[in-house]
Amino acid sequence: MNTKRIGLVVKNDEKAEKKAMELEKRLGNLCIVIDVRNSKSSDIPEDLICLIVLGGDGTFLSAARFIGHRNIPLMGVKFGEVGFLAETTEDTLSKAIDLLMEGNYLIQKRSRLDIKVMRNNQKVIDVDVLNDAVINKSALSRLASCAVYIDSTYLTTYRADGLIVGTPTGSTAYSLAAGGPVVHPSVPSIILTPICPFTLTNRPLLIPDSALIEIRLEGSPENMILTLDGQEGFEMDTGDKIFIKKSRNDIRMISFEDQSYFKVLKTRLKWSGGRS
Repeated sequence: MNTKRIGLVVKNDEKAEKKAMELEKRLGNLCIVIDVRNSKSSDIPEDLICLIVLGGDGTFLSAARFIGHRNIPLMGVKFGEVGFLAETTEDTLSKAIDLLMEGNYLIQKRSRLDIKVMRNNQKVIDVDVLNDAVINKSALSRLASCAVYIDSTYLTTYRADGLIVGTPTGSTAYSLAAGGPVVHPSVPSIILTPICPFTLTNRPLLIPDSALIEIRLEGSPENMILTLDGQEGFEMDTGDKIFIKKSRNDIRMISFEDQSYFKVLKTRLKWSGGRS
C-alpha cells in the first residue's frame, strides 16, 4: 500500500522553520519540505495529501501560484502579521495534523482569476491569481486611465491612482485597504475597486463571476504596472489589453469547521462586542 505524504512550504522565518523541523521529526518520512522559490509545479510528488503552508498570506499566495493547475489542497498555518488565508495557528497545529492524518477535514474551494494580456495580437501573460490583479502607475504623481468593458460593453473609464480587480478571497487584501467591500468566498463575484479615484462617483463594484472583463490602457500607459497577487509585476505597453475572467482552476483549502471563515474574519479584523 502506498503511503500518502504531506508537503511543507516554509516561510523564511525563524519560528516557521523551527515548527517545520518539529513536524519533520514527528512525521518522519511522511512529510517533505518543498522549496516553491526554486522548484516547478512538475516537481511536486504525486503522493501528496496536501501542502501545509507555514507562513503568512504572502507565503500562501506563493504556494497557490506554485501548484498551478494541480489539484492539491492547501492548509495555511499563520506565522505572518495578518493571516486571512490561514485558519490554523501555531497553537492548534498539532491537533490539526491529527485531524488531517485521520482524514477528518473539509475542503473549501476558492475561486481564482484568469489574467491574460494581449500585446500586438500576442498573448504575453497568462496567469491565475488567488487574490487580485492591480493596475497602477509607477510614477505616483500621475493618474492611471483604465477603460473597462464588461462582456464587450463599455462600462466606464477609471481615472485613479490604480484599479484593483479581485476575487472574494482577495476582498480582504489590497481592495479592503482601498475601501472595497468584504465579500464571503462563496459569493460568486469579481470586485472592481478603484484606488483613490479622481471622480468620486467611481465606487467599488461587484459583478457576476461569469463576466469577461477587458481593460484598455488609455492616455499615456508608459510606466504602468500590472501586479499579480502583490508578488509579480509586469510593465505595460501602449495598446496592451488585459482580459480577466474567473479561472477554471479553483484553489482547494483545508478547513476543520464549517463557519471558520467568520472566525478568521473577526479575529483578523479585531471585531469585538456582542455575543461570542
